[in-house]
Amino acid sequence: MSYPLPEQYPLPDLAHRPPLAETVVSVVLPVFNEEAVLTQLVDAIRQAVSGAGADYEIVFVDDGSTDRSGLLLDGMAAKNERVRVVHFSRNFGHQAAVLAGLVHATGDCVVLMDSDLQDAPDAIPRFLAEWQGGYDVVYAVRTQRKEHAVKRLLFTTFYRLLASISSTPLPLDAGNFGLIDRRIVREIVALGERDRYFAGLRSWVGFRQRGVVVERLARYDDQPRVSLLGLLRLAKTAVFSFSTLPVRAFTLIGFTALGVFTLLGGFSLFCRLFTNLAIPGWTSGILSASFFGALNALGISILGEYVIRIYDQVRGRPVYIVDRTVNLAGSERAGATTGGGSYRNAPAAPTQAQLNALADATRGCVEQTALDVAGDIAATASACDLRTPLSTPGDDAVSVADARASIVPPT
Repeated sequence: MSYPLPEQYPLPDLAHRPPLAETVVSVVLPVFNEEAVLTQLVDAIRQAVSGAGADYEIVFVDDGSTDRSGLLLDGMAAKNERVRVVHFSRNFGHQAAVLAGLVHATGDCVVLMDSDLQDAPDAIPRFLAEWQGGYDVVYAVRTQRKEHAVKRLLFTTFYRLLASISSTPLPLDAGNFGLIDRRIVREIVALGERDRYFAGLRSWVGFRQRGVVVERLARYDDQPRVSLLGLLRLAKTAVFSFSTLPVRAFTLIGFTALGVFTLLGGFSLFCRLFTNLAIPGWTSGILSASFFGALNALGISILGEYVIRIYDQVRGRPVYIVDRTVNLAGSERAGATTGGGSYRNAPAAPTQAQLNALADATRGCVEQTALDVAGDIAATASACDLRTPLSTPGDDAVSVADARASIVPPT
């Protein structure tokens, strides 16, 4: 399944970047229960992008928020047409919200960041400077993280483990925060994967990429929206999407088990035939059976994980469903909404001019059809030699019998 972008947005000239005064920067922000900082976030983004001399649009993706985030976003969009909002029908997850934002972004380049102020908007001018210099992807390298020590340790370990086992070179300490040229956005959106690890896909597509050191700020309320279980689920997606180590490790374990069984079997046979030593009994046998039974269960679970992902992929369900949008393609004006659809843009509502043109075309078709029918009737009447008309002035109706009597078949 692919997720094509609207074709009405042309690709930029990659040989010469447009000057910032002619550049539109799309800032994509997934949102889940962040009502406390949305106004501050919009002001900070506006100052950062406008200060760099570029125009902007801010695409918020409301991932099924249960607080007042959706209402606040709609209110800001009503006051500022540069603020666009995509409302999901329910919570579909952070990576689905990232995909929706990329699909609906229309700028020459796209900045992807979190909506909790941990990604500092002040870094956007630095991203733009590198993009103007010819880099297609500029990603933030988080060398410092103002988070709990345990969480910092988990992130540091994960990035290094994933980089060591991945078949695609992945930069260390690089999350979603960064800038992507529009051409690269198209490539990422067109990928047909359902389970997406965006930071990995961004590296996989290639092109010219550069890291910029950015400090990761602390959350405003010190309450992360993504739970530890959610982070582990994302880590599992990253490992299964960018490494074949789980399957290869099970293959290695299988050969190791075969070697151990061969050695134990050879030792037991040697003791039986050539020595008087007692062959190890029930304890070693039970331990060996339990150990290798656990390995079999581990292997089956790994294969089952791949089967589940294949099943999710072939079912063909959309990654997300859009309830409505604000200030996007399909909206009439600022604050208007369109409903329905999944990852595709909802069709635009017809304008009054389009409705009038359709009515004129329909009226013309009806008039032409009436003329054609009248001509056919006249031709039929001439061929049948109608002696008297079916109705005369003053008559309201003519019976069927009279009508039949008035027709003389041709000889």
